[in-house]
Amino acid sequence: MASGTVHELAPRQARRIAVRAQLLGAQRPTDVLDVVRHLGFLQVDLTRVVAEHADLALWTRLGNAYEPEDLEELVGDGALVEHKAHLLPSEDIALVAADMELWPGEPPLKEWQEDLRDWVAANDGCRRDVLALLRAEGPTAARDIPDTCDVPWRSSGWTNDKNVMKLLECMESRGEVAVASREGRERRWDLAERIHPGDRPVPVAEAHLELARRRLRALGVARPRALEAWEEKHDVRGVGEGARIEGVRGVWRVDPAYLDEDFEGRTAILSPLDRLVFDRKRMEDVFGFDYQLEMYKPVAKRQWGYWAMPVLDGDELVGKVDATADRQGGVLIVDAVHEDGDWSAARRRRVDAELGALGEWLGLEVVRS
Repeated sequence: MASGTVHELAPRQARRIAVRAQLLGAQRPTDVLDVVRHLGFLQVDLTRVVAEHADLALWTRLGNAYEPEDLEELVGDGALVEHKAHLLPSEDIALVAADMELWPGEPPLKEWQEDLRDWVAANDGCRRDVLALLRAEGPTAARDIPDTCDVPWRSSGWTNDKNVMKLLECMESRGEVAVASREGRERRWDLAERIHPGDRPVPVAEAHLELARRRLRALGVARPRALEAWEEKHDVRGVGEGARIEGVRGVWRVDPAYLDEDFEGRTAILSPLDRLVFDRKRMEDVFGFDYQLEMYKPVAKRQWGYWAMPVLDGDELVGKVDATADRQGGVLIVDAVHEDGDWSAARRRRVDAELGALGEWLGLEVVRS
């Protein structure tokens, strides 16, 4: 349970705690599965401007010893499973299983949850058809599942008329179906009982507390009630110990395991979706770093680039690298290195060396545009 202790942290201390918690210090981990277990999950994002997010996040931590085939093998043998666009250690399905049973949420339900519940209920015939087809045929892509929905899914966005896809995602949240594999960007679905390990669900309150502990372990320091995703349930107010960061408002929570550790940093080029920077408010508060992902901005309004990657040097976020992997041409094109503040010659050398390591890992020659 949470302690009443409140620690006073200098900004540098808070940064170093956050960096160590994300396994970005000088001592690299060596095992892919151990990394995912520590981080809690890997977000599935298939954007390949440089490399897919999960691969880039693992390379950033493990270095050139990591190969994408390592991750594919863990998914293939069931050590990692995909759930709601995140790769989780398979044993952690037991921590989210209680939420599946409570779908669409714990009472009292919000209006949008009631609407979702009612839409699935109205299409129970199609839901049963999906289960019967998967039971008979095994892993199947959504496009190969007949749409027998009685009530279409309505949305103001890109899910218009995507009845089967939306129903499958609801059934995934309910624990009825799961992603069996991916072929390119296409998910292949099967019965969850064939994919999930079948461990007994952890009771919901106990599960949420454990997920909160793991979240704080992965972040190091976090605001008590802040969440990274709109449907996340495990804020960290009930775990860890209190902390005030000099110059930052409020009392945060810190994992005390990181308080007395020595720090030795290194240089790292991060995915724009890396958890060190994913919560932009936390990033600004802890690191004072100005950054946002600009892939959805018009070209004329971009400052740093479509997929500009934040640069970590020691315990500071110091700039952004705008780069593109041209696999057909055999080159990693570096369009710009945006330097925040005054870089020393030594810092430039460290960043250049990390770019060289990235190119080597990708099997591409690094060229400046």
